[in-house]
Amino acid sequence: MTLYPKLITDALKTVIYPGTKKNLIDSEMLADQPRIDGMKVTIILQFPRETDPFLKSTVKAAEAAIHYQISPDVEVTVKTEFKSKPRPEVGHLLPDVKNIIAVSSGKGGVGKSTVSANLAIALAKLGYKVGLLDCDIFGPSMPKMFGVEDVRPYAVHKDGRDLIEPVEKYGVKMLSIGFFVNPDTATLWRGGMATSALKQLIADADWGALDYFILDTPPGTSDIHLTLLQTLSITGAVIVSTPQKVALADARKGIDMYTNDKVNVPILGLVENMAWFTPAELPENKYYIFGKEGCKNLAKEMDVPLLAQIPLVQSICESGDDGAPAAMDTASITGQAFINLAQAVVTVTNRRNKEKPKTKIVQVKTK
Repeated sequence: MTLYPKLITDALKTVIYPGTKKNLIDSEMLADQPRIDGMKVTIILQFPRETDPFLKSTVKAAEAAIHYQISPDVEVTVKTEFKSKPRPEVGHLLPDVKNIIAVSSGKGGVGKSTVSANLAIALAKLGYKVGLLDCDIFGPSMPKMFGVEDVRPYAVHKDGRDLIEPVEKYGVKMLSIGFFVNPDTATLWRGGMATSALKQLIADADWGALDYFILDTPPGTSDIHLTLLQTLSITGAVIVSTPQKVALADARKGIDMYTNDKVNVPILGLVENMAWFTPAELPENKYYIFGKEGCKNLAKEMDVPLLAQIPLVQSICESGDDGAPAAMDTASITGQAFINLAQAVVTVTNRRNKEKPKTKIVQVKTK
């Protein structure tokens, strides 16, 4: 008996794939011409994904059809391919990202998101490839700060996977849950839904090659922080605080979260935001309305660098609301302050990478 390709394809036409309710040939699942060697036949079937529930039954049905339609003496080998590759496992995410920086604060209202946005833009202005992830699932602010509230990310098919294409502006690749929810509606999600959404923004997006991946974390310590620590090897944390004593007390908690024995994420340094108030008409004047050098003293006490002191000026708030962060204007006092911050972050990150091993992902032990 002589085998030839049409005999094989005719046999496969009798097999219905439940996913499409069409036969294997009409479903375009035969990835290549059948390979025939005497009475040996090798076929390659392409399935939508590795977790396809019909995979095993379809493979068996294909083998049985060839035996029934042609001959039980045919030696059949069925190989499988997949249109959509599975998500990489934890530990293998973002292979082309060099440094992951968590910008954190112990409490809300200290300007952490403002620092995150301007740090990302300033790093891009220095010539680095930068990504920014808005990790605040319940109160996302980056779309407004970048002036892209009406933009909707689209999907791209790359390396066998459907990935979210980050929005790019001011040289920064950026994603936020704010792109996918109604900005006027509260996000009422349980913790599991929020952490699942965050993992998607990390693992199912086309971040590509980055020098710095900035994580704008939510205030306090929460499930979101734990998810980040369990998902990514964070290079280091930048802690943002105001000089106020109540803010500094919470900043200590933020420092402890990263430096405790189970986490061991290095603190790259502190940023004192709203360090003083400077009126636009009196740029040389400084008014310490939230206290003086509280963050500087905390940095000395904790033996970590003070990366920057950012003044409080009306233009910072206005530029954020207008979607043009202060770092865009490098000639301004605040713009230059954020450029100096970016340079300091580069310096301490390089030093950290030389002196300390790569951060280990936090492991969850289940009994």
